[in-house]
Amino acid sequence: MTTFDSIVAAHRTALLAYARRVTGCPHRAEDVVQETWIRAWRHQDRLTEDRGSVRAWLTRVAHNIAVDQHRGRAARPSEVELPEVDTTSAPARTDEVIDRLLVDAALDTLPEPHRQTVVEVYFADRTAAAAAITLRVPVGTVKSRLHYALRTLRESTLTAA
Repeated sequence: MTTFDSIVAAHRTALLAYARRVTGCPHRAEDVVQETWIRAWRHQDRLTEDRGSVRAWLTRVAHNIAVDQHRGRAARPSEVELPEVDTTSAPARTDEVIDRLLVDAALDTLPEPHRQTVVEVYFADRTAAAAAITLRVPVGTVKSRLHYALRTLRESTLTAA
């Protein structure tokens, strides 16, 4: 197994989960991850621990690709999307599926910067400081975005109930 293969094996699951949270769509997430691996292949010299965390580099690249794709979609006329069904995962309990759909729907109501911040802190399990580095914003901005995002989610949950 080559070094690149071992990097892919070590990080593919976490990278796909991260991309799904950032994009909100399993198909877009797969596109983001595929493009991330292409860029990683082209820049293998950067994938060493002595140059920094490999996972941080991969998630930063995936984040940038997702943002670029989002901007590209925003520039095009809106498209009709069919409901997405994840056929690759193991069957889950109905309650878990419903909870996940509710969380995804709630996250979709947030502005993109707030959504990305929530994903970084709560789903990628990063500290505010680590999320600030990944998002390339000050720590105070991360905390502010989290505050307003959680307030928005709380208010939307209360009005839905």
